[in-house]
Amino acid sequence: MQIKPRERLFKSPNSVTSFSSQLITPSKSMATVETDAAAELRSQFLNVLRSRRPTEVPLSVVPGEPVKDPFCQETPKPNFSEAMASCPKEDIPNFKELLQEENFYLTTEEGGQGLLPVLVLSMKESEKTRRPTIVFLHSTHKCKEWLRPLLEGYASRGYIAVAIDSRDHGERATSMTTYRDALVSSWKNGDTMPFIFDTVWDLIKLADYLTEREDVDASKIGITGESLGGMHAWFAAFVDTRYSVVVPIIGVQGFGWAVEHDKWQARVNSIKAVFEEARADLGKSAIDKEVVQKVWDRIAPGLASQFDAPYTVPTIAPRPLLMLNGEDDPRCPLGGLKIPESGARKACEEANCPQNFKLIAQPGIGHQMTPLMVKEASDWFDRFLKV
Repeated sequence: MQIKPRERLFKSPNSVTSFSSQLITPSKSMATVETDAAAELRSQFLNVLRSRRPTEVPLSVVPGEPVKDPFCQETPKPNFSEAMASCPKEDIPNFKELLQEENFYLTTEEGGQGLLPVLVLSMKESEKTRRPTIVFLHSTHKCKEWLRPLLEGYASRGYIAVAIDSRDHGERATSMTTYRDALVSSWKNGDTMPFIFDTVWDLIKLADYLTEREDVDASKIGITGESLGGMHAWFAAFVDTRYSVVVPIIGVQGFGWAVEHDKWQARVNSIKAVFEEARADLGKSAIDKEVVQKVWDRIAPGLASQFDAPYTVPTIAPRPLLMLNGEDDPRCPLGGLKIPESGARKACEEANCPQNFKLIAQPGIGHQMTPLMVKEASDWFDRFLKV
């Protein structure tokens, strides 16, 4: 669905260039303990993001309307999540009357995918105050509206709750195969990065917008997501230190480790079409390690090398980081998390805040977000954003 801008309401004072300068030379007020190595890695990643961008445009807001029929690229259409329904929520008798909803689009670049659909839920207040804010990111084939139980739960507890449609999902999809087709096109043409990286660009732009809102406490912006959304949260927090509290759910994995240890099958099968296309193009009879590595290098350069979890996850610390996984998750095997876990823990210990890192691997759980994970995430945000 392509939507033409109708009205430009907001322009960010920070261009992407000035934002990258902020990353490389953080202000003294930044809580993050920055190292030259982390700054250089962020700079390299930003250069990768820019390498496949269409013409940049000023950040602006285009008014929108509530989505009447949310679009998910799944059959049958999902209609309930026990985990999200379990999200802690304040008991407010007139909740629906006090809940306010905003629907709009941010311009993040030229082209059909350059309008970022945004949904914001918050509680009406008689006086405007700056509040903690959390960005929520959906899983593969879902959409921002799917996250509404989480948005309502957090809004009831005083947060500004924000959700977006990731690239080629929700309002940015035109068919049941939009995301699959985008991945295949990325392999064929090498001009986009629909797996993780393009949405991270959108999240940088979203942070530009949120830090300018009068009701957002710019020092208290959290980010979380499930599965693909967990990967988005991980990489957005790595590159953009304005995301101050981070909770990726079933989303962090060692991509290089999986290739090296022959544990790539579950992740590959989740987006198999692009690997099958690559296999055929490379003249292989079956998908193997070489095919997997070449696909990652093509559609998300550096994902299985310099930007992999062992190098990027520790740069999030010492900002509060909670990683939630299933102990038996084949897509995010725990073996691939040993090095990033150790690096993040060490960074927090060296910054004298060991309490700022935690990894929870729920026993008996595979690639699934559970009520326990939702509760742990909620407690983590309350602990570090409501202070």
